[in-house]
Amino acid sequence: MGEGEEGNKAKKGGHVTVRADRGSSRLTWCGAGRRSPIGRGAGTSAAAWTLGHISGSGGSVVAMRAAAEAPGVLAAARRRPAELKLTAKKNSNKNKKKMVKRVRPRAKEMEAAAAEEASRRARHLRAISGATAAERELEELVFGDSLVAEEAELLQRLAGPQTSAARSGAQPGRSSHSESENEVTGGFPSKRPAWVDEDDEAEERVDMTHRYRRELMKSDAEKILTKKKLKARLEEQFQRAMGGVPAWADRESRKKSKQAASDSGSDEDDDLLCRTGNFISSSESLPRGILEMKSCLPANQERLADGKLSTVQFHPSAQVVLTAGRDRSVSLFQVDGIRNPKIQSIYLESFPIYKACFSADGEQVIATGTHHKVFYVYDMMGGSIIPVHQVRGMEEKFVKNFEVSPDGLFMLLTGTSGYLHLLSMKTKELISTMKVNGRTTASAFTSDSSKIYSYSKEGEVFIWDVRSRKCLHKFEDEGSLEGKCIAVSRNNQYVACGSVSGVVNLYSTDVCLKENRPKPVKAIMNLVTSATSVTFNPTTEILAVASNEADEAVKLVHIPSYTVFSNFPVFRRKQIYLTQSMDFSPRSGFFSIANNKGKALLYRLKHYSDF
Repeated sequence: MGEGEEGNKAKKGGHVTVRADRGSSRLTWCGAGRRSPIGRGAGTSAAAWTLGHISGSGGSVVAMRAAAEAPGVLAAARRRPAELKLTAKKNSNKNKKKMVKRVRPRAKEMEAAAAEEASRRARHLRAISGATAAERELEELVFGDSLVAEEAELLQRLAGPQTSAARSGAQPGRSSHSESENEVTGGFPSKRPAWVDEDDEAEERVDMTHRYRRELMKSDAEKILTKKKLKARLEEQFQRAMGGVPAWADRESRKKSKQAASDSGSDEDDDLLCRTGNFISSSESLPRGILEMKSCLPANQERLADGKLSTVQFHPSAQVVLTAGRDRSVSLFQVDGIRNPKIQSIYLESFPIYKACFSADGEQVIATGTHHKVFYVYDMMGGSIIPVHQVRGMEEKFVKNFEVSPDGLFMLLTGTSGYLHLLSMKTKELISTMKVNGRTTASAFTSDSSKIYSYSKEGEVFIWDVRSRKCLHKFEDEGSLEGKCIAVSRNNQYVACGSVSGVVNLYSTDVCLKENRPKPVKAIMNLVTSATSVTFNPTTEILAVASNEADEAVKLVHIPSYTVFSNFPVFRRKQIYLTQSMDFSPRSGFFSIANNKGKALLYRLKHYSDF
């Protein structure tokens, strides 16, 4: 809407303004205090007025000034609306033409963009469908025949709405692809490797100093092994732990068994399917790592010793345990793992007991003192105590350490200056005396009572024949500065030697009888103080090593794998204190430790079902 120009004022001070709407011929009267002169007669009062016309595009403004007395003014004013109408119509046609000119370039730009998008999608489809026939065949083998249909559907979705020209241009690409696919017949093309690594052909070596592989080393020279040697070492360790090659691991035996089963015929009913019951049983061999055990009440709970308990030993046939100590008493207890009731106690006046032991038949108890030449024999069947004051032919100031042969025929007394005195268990008379170089600290019989192993303070082990009383062989304990204790396994396979340094060397008896400086199969270095006690269990699966110079210094070794059980003793719980003696029950069901607090600690080994 345009505004008119202000007219000249009349002589009487009045003025009028006429406005015309854009695109129309309507006039608006804006006079001051007077009616519109248009339509009035020639007698209209004198006034100066102005007529303004503004076109749609801001066209020319026509100002008309006339005196009220001019006769042609009203006629011109009456003719003006028709002219204004015509002008507005012309202006509207001009605007429409300009709008059409603006829209046409935008439509062309949109068509060009759509064509470019269609061509881009066509190029993308050709790139996707440009796989070789070999790749197509491989995809069909891996993903199946449905891959082609799924891929076509995917391509169709990717293609989207396309122009007819783009679609027609995509068809030749598809036909050429199908022709190239039809040309391919046969297998995949052979390809050479991108490169060849020389390290792959070289034999890989393994660092054996790692903490998980350190136990597999037999010497310090084997710090690095090849993979083949490491595999052989692991197989050897597994066979040693399992006692040979298991049936399921022996391929030849499995093939033979399968052939025998096929020859026997398939009509025979399988025994497993013909009966019901519990087919799961516990393993016969003791597993390594963790030993399942339960702590029971002390074996001498009903009569604890007043001082140091020097000896604990299980009866060879009955469910009875013997304890003896510096309180001058020998006690017998029935072992049930719950109450352990006391059977009997005897008191030896002024006789602190250094060691007590059952006879092989379990009918007698022999006890020696700390500073006495005499020793006592307690007859359990008759209930009498027999002192042995003097052994004819034996000149010893003190009788302390001794061993009883497993067959019950001999008793070996360890004397001073390297003398070993062999006595008859029946008469307690001297049979023979043997002498070693140096001082003997410990001795042990073999299970068949045919040989004696004596350990000297100088670290040498002497092997004696019992019947001829001659030294069969002598060997040096590797790294031993001073010998402390020795034990022979029940199956005569191993010999354990404990030294003052705390190292317990485990030897094979076959090697000990042949070599002067044998290599131990395992050096147990878990003790930091002198090893004072070593004991094998009856099944030769556990070796107990201990020291009486440090609290909780007890370790149980798994013999087949030569590893220590990690759950014994219990950490952060002090209950063993100083170990004085150890023993296993006849079938390894119980394990007992005598300590310096007067207790015979008792443990139930759950792997073994019997006492």
